[in-house]
Amino acid sequence: MNKKTHSYPSVLTIAGFDGVGGAGIQGDIKTISALGCYATSVLTALPVQNTRGVQSVYPIPADVVEAQLRAVLDDVFPDAIKIGMVHTTAIVHSIVNTLQRYPKVPVVFDPVMVSTSGHRLLEDSTIAVIVKKLFPLAAVITPNLDEAAVLTGVSIHTVDDMQAAGKKIIELGARSVLLKGGHLNAIKLTSLYFTGDGQIQEFSFEKIDTPNTRGTGCTLSSAIVSYIARGSSLSDAVALAQEYVHQAILNGKDARVGRGNGPLNHFFDPQKLIINS
Repeated sequence: MNKKTHSYPSVLTIAGFDGVGGAGIQGDIKTISALGCYATSVLTALPVQNTRGVQSVYPIPADVVEAQLRAVLDDVFPDAIKIGMVHTTAIVHSIVNTLQRYPKVPVVFDPVMVSTSGHRLLEDSTIAVIVKKLFPLAAVITPNLDEAAVLTGVSIHTVDDMQAAGKKIIELGARSVLLKGGHLNAIKLTSLYFTGDGQIQEFSFEKIDTPNTRGTGCTLSSAIVSYIARGSSLSDAVALAQEYVHQAILNGKDARVGRGNGPLNHFFDPQKLIINS
C-alpha cells in the first residue's frame, strides 16, 4: 500500500455546465486550478448556451445531484465549497440536506439568478427557498447588481443603492455579502463587502474596456473559495479574489473567443498544485 505523503488544498464546486468553457463548472475548475488547488465538481444543470447567451436550461435531477455530492464527499473531502447555479427547489433541498452535516466546511454561494445577457434563470419559489435554506449555510454570498435587485426588489444604479441593497440582503439572513458592482455605469467599478456585524469594505478598480467578461461572477466566487482552501481568512480571500479577477480580465481583454462576451484569462499566472505538508 502506498503511504500518503502529502495532500492538496481541495475545492468542490457545485454548479452548472458551460459548453464554451468560460463560466459555470468549467470556469470554476479553471480558476481553482490556476490558484493551485485541486478541483472536484458536482453538476446541477445543463444550460444550452454560448458566448452570446443562454438558449435553454435543463436541470439535473435532484437525486442525481445528491448522489454526485455524496460520492465526492465520501472520497475527496473538500477544504471549502463553492455553490453556483441551483436551478430547482428540489436541488436546493438536496444540497442543503447533505452539506448541513458538515458545518465546519466553509461555503461560498454565488446566487446565479440572471445571466449576463439578462435571461432570468430561476423561479420566484426557488429564490425563496434559496434565501431560507442556502443563505444561512454560506459564509459569504456574492450577488451581482441584477441578482441583488431580484433579492431586494430595489433597482441599483449607484454605490449608495448598493449600500442599501447589501444591508437588506444581510437582513434576509446572509452571514456576509460581497455585492459585485461590475454592472455599474461608471469609470470606476466598485464592489462592497458587508459583514454581519455591520462593517463594509470597499473595493474599486478602473473599468477595463472589453467584452470579455463572461464568467466573471463564477470566477470571483471560485477564487474566494480557493483562497479560503489555501488558508486565507474570509476577508483576505475576498480581497485577493478581487485582484485575481481584475488581472484575469486585464490579461484577457484583447482575446477573441466566440462572437459574444468572451471569457477571462484564468491562466494569466497559473500556480502549481500547492502541497500541504
